[in-house]
Amino acid sequence: MIARFAPTELRVDTSALSTGDRKALVHLIAAARVIDDIFLTQLWSGNHTLLARLERDKSPLGKARLHYFRINKGPWSDLDGHMAFLPGVPPKKLPGANFYPPDMTKEEFESWAKMLPDNQRREAEGFFTVIVRDPAKHLQFVPHSEAHQKDLDRAAHRLREAAGATGNETLKKFLTARADAFISNDYYASDLAWMDLDAPLDTTIGPYETYNDEIFGYKAAFEAYVNLRDDKESAKLKFFADHMQEIENNLPIDPKYRNPKIGADSPIRVVNEIFSAGDGNHGVQTAAYNLPNDERVVQQKGSKRVMLKNVQEAKFNSILTPISKRMLPASAQSDLSFDSFFTHILAHEMTHGIGPHQIQVAGRNTTPRQELKELYSAIEEAKADVTGLFMLQHFFDHGMLSGGAHSERRLYTTFLASAFRTLRFGLKEAHGKGMAVQFNYLVDRGAFVAHSDGTYQVNFEKVKSAVRDLDHDLLTLEATGDYTGAKKMLDELGVLRPEMADALARLKDIPTDIEPIFVTADKLSPR
Repeated sequence: MIARFAPTELRVDTSALSTGDRKALVHLIAAARVIDDIFLTQLWSGNHTLLARLERDKSPLGKARLHYFRINKGPWSDLDGHMAFLPGVPPKKLPGANFYPPDMTKEEFESWAKMLPDNQRREAEGFFTVIVRDPAKHLQFVPHSEAHQKDLDRAAHRLREAAGATGNETLKKFLTARADAFISNDYYASDLAWMDLDAPLDTTIGPYETYNDEIFGYKAAFEAYVNLRDDKESAKLKFFADHMQEIENNLPIDPKYRNPKIGADSPIRVVNEIFSAGDGNHGVQTAAYNLPNDERVVQQKGSKRVMLKNVQEAKFNSILTPISKRMLPASAQSDLSFDSFFTHILAHEMTHGIGPHQIQVAGRNTTPRQELKELYSAIEEAKADVTGLFMLQHFFDHGMLSGGAHSERRLYTTFLASAFRTLRFGLKEAHGKGMAVQFNYLVDRGAFVAHSDGTYQVNFEKVKSAVRDLDHDLLTLEATGDYTGAKKMLDELGVLRPEMADALARLKDIPTDIEPIFVTADKLSPR
């Protein structure tokens, strides 16, 4: 099990930081370590007790179990459909993690939420609360600030220490606002401050992604990324940000669903990861992220894309290159390109921020996330992948990206090879299920072609129109809040067909992902 993760040392040169930022960095790493403690609680109520028991077992088996527990942040293997790898725990990760009572049904929650006043229903369904039972066994919501008070107090203290050390005003403002949010449970002002963050220490910390809530996709898990900005690469990518409205205006969807004015600020950062924690460091490692998820902030400010370049390079070298040698024919090997891999991840993250965000269903103002519920994450991940391809093709078609047909060939060939990497994560994970939809659709359309020797190749005469048509379908599901249509697509296409299962079986000895070893962080701020 552990062999599926290639140990990878992450070393980052921090010598150019100011004295104040070097002091702040130590506090930021310490704050991020607290986030690990919170996430363990969020994933399962028994995690801390189990971890303590594993740490006492010094046998070779005990050490191996502890190692894999730390990779997954719990006793369930992310790569195996969240099935247990330890005895004496639930056989599978609870669909609602520790965000809801383990005996709560979906129907019970929906019936209860319907009876609440609008403002309370929004909190019950919101990112920043957990659902518990009161002494009478009735459901009630509790804010994160209360559920994780001691840990959030510790993290807030470290953030304030870091804010006092740094000389960068935007970092100082964000860290102070986020420390306040940990206590107040109101993240709006600090999300706006995070959008304005322009500092060498590009830091993300707080409750963000909802993938671990497999009941509704409502509840946000805590994560942290402490990064060093790569100014040279970030400047290169400003070109893409300058054209996001143009892409929105040309999306392959009914024009009435396009947003005539996407958020004005859409910053992009390329960074090297010094440390990550919580939901930002378990199982498959994040290569990029697009935040915040609060639709109010996205509508006002857009969203920010953060690209973890050193993580991406590690994945490309350790995993994607060996995969391509088995899954692409010899004639296509030379088209594998880190630049294409990096650029498509950028495009994926940028296109999370465009397309439908505020919609109307039966006269109600709502969002795709609320309407598609637990299906939203897989649909949105697929939408970002194919809209990213659509965007890059638009740039090629209009002479805005160089390289012509050669660069197009490298883009689609690298995307095909990368599909196998993503599918190995399993279909329980949103990115994997979303990729199954894409892969099966493109095979059905003849855009990906299987050869008798088990390799796959891109049909360049069909791939562009197939990508455009799939993008239309995904965008329309979101724009109309079509839960039934989304379920039909995922049931039909979000599956592992026998041909793909055979292909993945041939890759079993290649690591599935990396296991980061934070050399720089551990030296600066030991555990």
